[in-house]
Amino acid sequence: MEKKLLKKITGSREASLFLVLVILCMVIQIFSPSFLTAKSILDMLKNNAVIMIMALGMLCVLLVGGIDISITSTLALSGMTVGMLLKYNIIHNTLLLFLIAILVGAICGAIIGFVVARGKVLPIIATMGFMYIYRGLAYLIARSQWASAENLGGFKNFALEKELGLGILNNVIVIVLVCYIIFFAVMKWTRIGRRIYAVGSNPEAAAVSGINTKRIKLLVYTLMGMLAGLCGALAVAVYSSAQPNMLYGKEMDVIAACVIGGVSMSGGRGTVAGALLGSLILAVIAKALPLVGIDSIVQNTVKGCIILAVIIFNVVAQRMMQKENLKGREM
Repeated sequence: MEKKLLKKITGSREASLFLVLVILCMVIQIFSPSFLTAKSILDMLKNNAVIMIMALGMLCVLLVGGIDISITSTLALSGMTVGMLLKYNIIHNTLLLFLIAILVGAICGAIIGFVVARGKVLPIIATMGFMYIYRGLAYLIARSQWASAENLGGFKNFALEKELGLGILNNVIVIVLVCYIIFFAVMKWTRIGRRIYAVGSNPEAAAVSGINTKRIKLLVYTLMGMLAGLCGALAVAVYSSAQPNMLYGKEMDVIAACVIGGVSMSGGRGTVAGALLGSLILAVIAKALPLVGIDSIVQNTVKGCIILAVIIFNVVAQRMMQKENLKGREM
């Protein structure tokens, strides 16, 4: 009984990812004893909150067999909207600004979803086009001006305060936790979650069973846009500035976090826990490289090599676990 339970635990993809995360942390701790301190970990989570949250949206998009490389452009457009509203003293209410950013992101995502689902344009082509469109709109809104810390007023304090965390956790980290709890519940226990998996696993069978595949695709891209919009407002608060080029190129980090977490690029396979662990592994790598003294010029190269090694380790571990499970069934 105990052997079966152990095999079930270690046979999961999340278990192998957790093992990778633990090994990484232990190795980094050897080189940098200050790594596994409470302050260091909380700072790491806050600085990588944007990637972690957008990984949830990318998970849903990848599950239906799509992809979205326009997310950081949507983030920039939402962030610049918030920044300009603050800069010109139009709106100062923090909650309202977050809602506006989410709305802007939702509109951007819905447009992409409509083009992909109704227009039947390949996701990579559609999102590549909108990546340039939304980034261009962010520059138009900026009008060659940025919103600096002095323009943001009390909004920038949101990333420093702990009101939502009851004085324990930073507001940004609380939002990350809430997002993951909601998505975990939705993807595991609701009809919408099951339909997203069904569309990605077999679109034809899903359509025959009565699932509106176009509506599901529109939904996931809208959700992705909403999360990108939320992250646009968060990025403005965390980095105390609104710039049209913010997080340029970071969409690849979001996709990498999902791939590391075992999310299939062809759809139908992946979990919220996997996206979380993939994001954490990526955050640990990003935090570790400067700490261990790796030169900034070669950090991306080292980062890419580590990511590739993690993915290969995960794939090999999974195959070994599957073989062990098959042997157990035969016996």
